[in-house]
Amino acid sequence: MSSEGAARSYTTTIHYYDGSSREALVTDQETVFPRGELIVSQTDARGIITTCNDAFVLMSGYSKEELIGAPHSILRHPDMPAVAFADLWETVQAGKRWHGYVKNLRKDGGFYWVHAVVIPKIRDGVIIGHTSVRREPSREKIAEAAAAYAELRAKRGMD
Repeated sequence: MSSEGAARSYTTTIHYYDGSSREALVTDQETVFPRGELIVSQTDARGIITTCNDAFVLMSGYSKEELIGAPHSILRHPDMPAVAFADLWETVQAGKRWHGYVKNLRKDGGFYWVHAVVIPKIRDGVIIGHTSVRREPSREKIAEAAAAYAELRAKRGMD
């Protein structure tokens, strides 16, 4: 954990690309990515989690039972602009690999940063799901991504 003292927190509504939304607790408490670990998960073509490793369970703060069958967007942090996820979906739906820096929301309202690679799983020319592998990002890349995402949100309004 990076910050000391009491974490600031607030509740916000997170809106998803499919038109759904949910209330979420958000704090400024960061969980630092464990050095040398990889977070791995797989989803179906709609982004529903079908498998995940123990590192994913640990970092997300959810149990494996809560994660399996849930939409991967359950981890969407409100600081992430919708356009970043639009780019991800456009890229993988075209059958291409996507990579980028993502700020994820933990179940407890805290957050963690990852460098994510999302690879579409294609069988007989049809995308049947996605595999996502996340690793520890550098603090420099986190700062760059946070600044870029703040600029995008300011240009487009909070989304």
